[in-house]
Amino acid sequence: MKKPALVLLVLTLLAGCGTDAAADAGAAPDGSVSIGAQAKGIGRPAELKVEKQQGIADEVPDAIKSDGKLTIGLGALPTGFPPLAFIGDDDKTPTGAEPDLGRLVAAVLGLKPEFNNDTWDNLFVGIDSGKNEVGFSNITDTEQRKEKYDFASYRQDNLGFAVKEGNSWNFGKDYKNLAGLKVAVGAGTNQEKILVAWQEKLKAEGKTLDIKYFADTPSTFKAIVSGQIDGYFGPNPGIAFQISQTQGTPDAVRNAGVYSGAGESLQGLIAATTKKDNGLIKAIADAINYLIQNGQYKAWLAAYNLDTEAVATSAVNPPGLPKSNT
Repeated sequence: MKKPALVLLVLTLLAGCGTDAAADAGAAPDGSVSIGAQAKGIGRPAELKVEKQQGIADEVPDAIKSDGKLTIGLGALPTGFPPLAFIGDDDKTPTGAEPDLGRLVAAVLGLKPEFNNDTWDNLFVGIDSGKNEVGFSNITDTEQRKEKYDFASYRQDNLGFAVKEGNSWNFGKDYKNLAGLKVAVGAGTNQEKILVAWQEKLKAEGKTLDIKYFADTPSTFKAIVSGQIDGYFGPNPGIAFQISQTQGTPDAVRNAGVYSGAGESLQGLIAATTKKDNGLIKAIADAINYLIQNGQYKAWLAAYNLDTEAVATSAVNPPGLPKSNT
């Protein structure tokens, strides 16, 4: 995702949050990390056991670890992008999937997480200047960005299909399964381009795909649960947010399949981002891999309904979105 504003619902959750670094209370001295805390019901709270791994901590450059902190950049001002990053119930604590992963990684490294929450553009200014030692903010790995940054992947960059709970239809990674359906999409988006291309393929095969547009997110999901449309094609984290908000209600929806935001030929990846060659990225990747191997990563994804974006391993500078991709 090129900007984290691609969500189903924009909430004004960041009132009172400035750009100054704030010490974080998510990492406890007893070797546990709180995730889903202060999350307004968007994430499921959990306490995860995460102890410092000395071998990985030793990989962190002295210049970064000398103050005992890991400064983490977020690009979530002014409105936040649930379930990934927003301000919690106390109106000051950064919460959501992205800051929580930052807390977990910092715990593996034996460092105290400290957050700099800013606008999307200033997130990168902070990385460039060294104010942010690493960014956890739904940043897509691209070949263009690799000229200035290093990446450690931790989530698939996916689009998803939302359908009413109880609807047995699944995408199955085959556009032909869309034949005869009515599917909503946001106008002017990457997912609209993909859906229109599939519509044209189906038309050439003598089949139909009826694309629908709605004025806002509530109208779209009301149309799903009422049966007016079959589903919605949009950013996967936004669908995860809707799932968290509608579970156990008559308006419940579920995820019926995902598709790479980079298209058919490449799996897009979301990655932790550091200034190029600052020496930190291997330690970040190794910390994420420790979390994957020991179960905390799976619990973190589950807390935010992001299971469909799991990666098998964190890779340093994996293939990214090509420069030709617009």
